[in-house]
Amino acid sequence: MKSANIRRQFIEFFEERQHRFVPSSPVAPLDDPTLLFTNAGMNQFKDVFLGTGSREYSRAVNSQKCMRVSGKHNDLEEVGKDGRHHTFFEMLGNWSFGDYYKKESIAWGWELLTKVWGLEKDRLWVSIYNDDNEAGDIWREVAGVPRERILKFGEKDNFWEMGDTGPCGPCSEIHWDYGKCDASGDHTCEVNGVCGRYTEIWNHVFIQYNRDPAGKLHELPAKHVDTGLGYERMCSLLQDKQSSYDTDLFTPILGRIGEITGRQFTPGLESARSPSNPAERDSMAFRVIADHIRALTFTIADGAIPSNEGRGYVLRRILRRACRYGRNLGMSSPFLHQLVPTVAGLMGKAFPEVEAKAQYVQGIIESEEERFLRTLDAGIDKFTDTVSRTRKRGEKTIRGEDAFKLYDTYGFPLDLTQLMAEEESLDVDLEGFEAAMSRQKERARSSQSFASDLALEKVVEGLPATEFTGYDSLEGQATLLEFVQLDGDRAVAILDTSPFYAEAGGQVGDRGTLEAEGFSFNVSKTHKVGEVYVHIGASSSTNPPKGGIVTARVDGRARAATAKNHTATHLLHAALREVLGEQVQQAGSLVGPDRLRFDFTHARALTEEELQRIEHRVNEKVREAIPVSKQEMGFEEAKQTGAMALFGEKYGDRVRVVSVPGFSTELCGGTHLDNTHEVVYFKVISDSSVAANVRRLECLTAQGALKLLEDHEDVLVQTASLLKAAPGQVGERVGQLLEENRKLARNLEDMKKKLARSGVDDLASDASELEGLDARFLARALDGVDMNNLRQMADELVTKIGPAVVILASVGEKKSNFVCKISKPLVDRGLDARSIIKKVAGIAGGGGGGRPDMATAGAKEADKVPAAIAAARDIVMESAGGAS
Repeated sequence: MKSANIRRQFIEFFEERQHRFVPSSPVAPLDDPTLLFTNAGMNQFKDVFLGTGSREYSRAVNSQKCMRVSGKHNDLEEVGKDGRHHTFFEMLGNWSFGDYYKKESIAWGWELLTKVWGLEKDRLWVSIYNDDNEAGDIWREVAGVPRERILKFGEKDNFWEMGDTGPCGPCSEIHWDYGKCDASGDHTCEVNGVCGRYTEIWNHVFIQYNRDPAGKLHELPAKHVDTGLGYERMCSLLQDKQSSYDTDLFTPILGRIGEITGRQFTPGLESARSPSNPAERDSMAFRVIADHIRALTFTIADGAIPSNEGRGYVLRRILRRACRYGRNLGMSSPFLHQLVPTVAGLMGKAFPEVEAKAQYVQGIIESEEERFLRTLDAGIDKFTDTVSRTRKRGEKTIRGEDAFKLYDTYGFPLDLTQLMAEEESLDVDLEGFEAAMSRQKERARSSQSFASDLALEKVVEGLPATEFTGYDSLEGQATLLEFVQLDGDRAVAILDTSPFYAEAGGQVGDRGTLEAEGFSFNVSKTHKVGEVYVHIGASSSTNPPKGGIVTARVDGRARAATAKNHTATHLLHAALREVLGEQVQQAGSLVGPDRLRFDFTHARALTEEELQRIEHRVNEKVREAIPVSKQEMGFEEAKQTGAMALFGEKYGDRVRVVSVPGFSTELCGGTHLDNTHEVVYFKVISDSSVAANVRRLECLTAQGALKLLEDHEDVLVQTASLLKAAPGQVGERVGQLLEENRKLARNLEDMKKKLARSGVDDLASDASELEGLDARFLARALDGVDMNNLRQMADELVTKIGPAVVILASVGEKKSNFVCKISKPLVDRGLDARSIIKKVAGIAGGGGGGRPDMATAGAKEADKVPAAIAAARDIVMESAGGAS
């Protein structure tokens, strides 16, 4: 049975029973910053189970894209060692939201497995929760499962909980008996045992309770069903394969790996029991790469991107692990990206986004491969040295400080060091690594100024949370709770309430003043430590009214300018996703009164057309004068509105939603405008790269943007005057000048070539005999000849006077060039232009390479070129002696 048919039959089975097919949610849940990756089918229905959301249907079915690479479900290090561990997988599932319950769920599950798919009933076992006699009765009465094949287990195996509190309930698992055991050692083959003879294939969760904070269970008014069937595992079972890697989900990918690497994959698991076998080492690499390319393709297509944080770091680890195993198959150049079309072809019908974004995914993976392989090449010698030192000391563990040095100095990630150490039968001291990392962080902290979080924590210790009043007012009365004088006139002030916005979410903190009778404090910046606002600034007053009332006044002009830039940042974010695609994610920002900076995930520089479209889209929304909505609501409610949350940000139960209706909705605690027209005008001033796959736009709004336009207009008018053209004709006139310049440059190049060729005859007449070689020799230094013409001259000279060895040098202001050309008969006798040019150019501080008959070199020491040319004959004769 084809894997595609298995997926289709599952979905159609439940559609026939009035289930709504719900497409898979993204495996990288960009709207849920609490989750690295979607790890179960129920994730997209979590709000229904929590009672904070609802659906227009009460029955659902789907095939959910999942990843398990962190926490208790982390299979990453096991992938490749056997035939069942995967990072990316599909979870087939059906759900009931307050509709049917245990009887229907169990009956339909049994019908699909035994009647539609034809599994042998006497090889199916069932596990239930200790107290769930209802499920046991249904299995016996409805499915006909004998009492001896219905086993009871405790909470660890058969009770499902979303968290410490909330919806929960018993679950019933269906297990398949493979009939044989491959495990060694003394053990008993049993359901939920260690040997894998009995393998869980389908879990039916019955959500009927709510657990309160005291741990007590309460019956839910509406009971739900949540089932999950492992797709890859079911494909193995129905296709009668030992390993899921032998199913048609993987064989095309494995075949393509073989085509690229020239190696062969061994199906089955017999070789996996002999890890020292070279064939198994290759097969393990095949399995790792096949699994990891699926994970990378799906997650990147869904908008995740390799980086150094969060889910991006997990992807980078997966990619680097696949690259490293590629080395085991002889691959020293990028190759993973070549597998993406195969994955897209296999999975594109079920998941169209994979096919639609295949080219984009290829570009991201290839870029990451190139970057990592450079790191690997640079650090592999250092790793080899580390292994050698470890063994010389008679140790079997790489010391933590050595692993940290590889990471900190040479960019070698810890997981790569662990992988390569394992191949050398060595361990890595992880505690020592973490200790070395902590020492470095401590050194970095100790070098910071007082106004660091570490020092400020001491100032705010024991103080209550600050109440922020700055959304509604820029001025207010507050109690001065603490005032700490620093060096000179610098100080820190803490208030009970404050209109000052504290730096957060990329927005800079407010500045302004704190005043009381006989006291004045200029606030230059505002930070937040925990829930306490810290006002940092300068004061010439010696008697701060500690415990008394001060007037807190925010700099209104700076706040207004910052709000313009912050609202414009939201408009920019929405425009980027509209123009470049929804895979774009915010990777950082800085919003101040003078400018805004926005970092986002994207693999390449933006084109001029893209930048113009983004600018025009933002300014279009500015001109539409759209009221900006700012509302506080529950986090789950905010997600239901479609509000975008930033991955890595921590959100409380109550959040603020800032919306430009119909265009942008984000969770944001910053300060914003009331209407988009207050942005006035928006202008991008630069696009740059700040990290792999991360771009940075710097932009201006309002007066800053208008001033930039005025400056540009002044330059345009001046340029038009110099060109004696109208401002509107400047582009055309500059184009004409550039074309004229290109023509002059071509003419100049032609003249240089003619001059160079005219000197060939003169140079040829200076050629001398090479004793004992029946050949001629010429070495000369020339002025102002570029490398291209130098090569052409050498070619012509060898043709004219050959057989010959010709060495020419050209002396430039910053760099000198050498070329060595040798006739083929002399190359056949053993002369090598590469070794000759290396020695000649070396005298002038240079080096180079090329072919045996033609080699080039550069040299930094122009004053030594004459000496190099003078030594050329002896070097050639020495080489000829070695060759003969």
